[in-house]
Amino acid sequence: MKKITGELEQFNSQHADLLILGGTVITPNGTEHIDIASSGGIIVALGDLKGRWQADQVINAQGLHVLPGVIDSQVHFREPGLSHKEDIESGSRGAVLGGVTGFFEMPNTDPLTLWDTDLQEKLDAAEAKAWCDYAFYIGGSAVNAKQLDRLENLPGCAGVKVFMGSSFGDLLADDDAVLRNILSHGHRRMAVHAEDEALLKERKQIVEESGDVCQHHEWRNVESAFKATQRIVALAAESGRRLHVLHVSTADEMRFLAQHKRRVTVEVTPHHLSMFAPDCYETLGSLAQMNPPVRELEHQEALWEGIKNGTVDVIGSDHAPHTLEEKLRPYPQSPSGMTGVQTLLPLMLNHLHEGRLTLQRLVDLTSAGPAHIFGIEGKGRIALGFDADLTLVDLNAQRIIDNEWIASRSGWTPYHGKKITGWPIHTVVRGLVVVKDEILVGEPQGKAMAFLEVVD
Repeated sequence: MKKITGELEQFNSQHADLLILGGTVITPNGTEHIDIASSGGIIVALGDLKGRWQADQVINAQGLHVLPGVIDSQVHFREPGLSHKEDIESGSRGAVLGGVTGFFEMPNTDPLTLWDTDLQEKLDAAEAKAWCDYAFYIGGSAVNAKQLDRLENLPGCAGVKVFMGSSFGDLLADDDAVLRNILSHGHRRMAVHAEDEALLKERKQIVEESGDVCQHHEWRNVESAFKATQRIVALAAESGRRLHVLHVSTADEMRFLAQHKRRVTVEVTPHHLSMFAPDCYETLGSLAQMNPPVRELEHQEALWEGIKNGTVDVIGSDHAPHTLEEKLRPYPQSPSGMTGVQTLLPLMLNHLHEGRLTLQRLVDLTSAGPAHIFGIEGKGRIALGFDADLTLVDLNAQRIIDNEWIASRSGWTPYHGKKITGWPIHTVVRGLVVVKDEILVGEPQGKAMAFLEVVD
């Protein structure tokens, strides 16, 4: 009898590193009122755990919703070479304060991320100072095309990113022969910025003559995006390559991409979902200047319809900071880009509050979607054996986004003064609490993400 009692006592006092008690948890089953235990960074128990488990740290999640950690699959953290705007530490600090537990960083740094050594430099920097988990894109280029099938499989590589427009030097790939060469070397899903470079050059005189930022979306018109998207989808189909079209901004693209979903996935951004022309340019000037541009309301409505009907797979921030001094240069000398990683989730929670999407769909777009599309190991859902990446939010909390809250080295947000309903309260990365009660805690302990082997 003593032996049986002892075994029960041992069972009833299991120990974890972290317990999250009393929350409303979004799992693959839907919404569940369960507790979560994690040990060694892994979810080890789900269910009614209070009194049965002990832990080194306990979070009372009463009144909160527990989401799988948000993955932002498009950020520009500007390191190396442009760290006066941003670096990995400040960018990832903003990420976790905004409820983001992992990021994919883009290759348009200085030097460009084209080779093994470029990737390793970023991985070494991130290992020392990233607040959340990370992976880095290799740029697809004429100079490295024949090596991409090897480069895309390096540890810590998120895949290949191609710029058909809005880039420079070796990173610009606007020629069909170059694009075919890139597409034919590799098997992982390739991400692409689709704007037609020739058309952009031809039309730039529109804004050079006017100097009016309100014409930004007229210069970089619908045709420049739609034409490039049609072209890259056709080229990818020739080689059978899977494609991920970034920051889709037009109704025309959304209708077209809905017909090519078997091998093509779609990203939209919070700024294209939250702003529209001409209002944003009249109110914010060049602070609303992005590539591809924020467009008229009809295009925003088409993006929301794409979320509703399933065409959209992922929401990425396209966090691309510049200093205020740079942004306030006379247009079009002002650079395109804005902060976004820290405001991605608050903005989307506010859209949730206003009835534009469900919580389950939000999780699909920010956690399960990127994990599935890119084959990230152990992330994207709250389930046994998965990483304990968790974003705890208060759906009823009201906050006002403020420049002072923004961790980016650039120090500003286009949403300064915007009232939000729904807010991240705690952020957990592999069982490590990095934000508690909206305050950064501990120290950076991010790790490189691992990816599943690609099977064609």
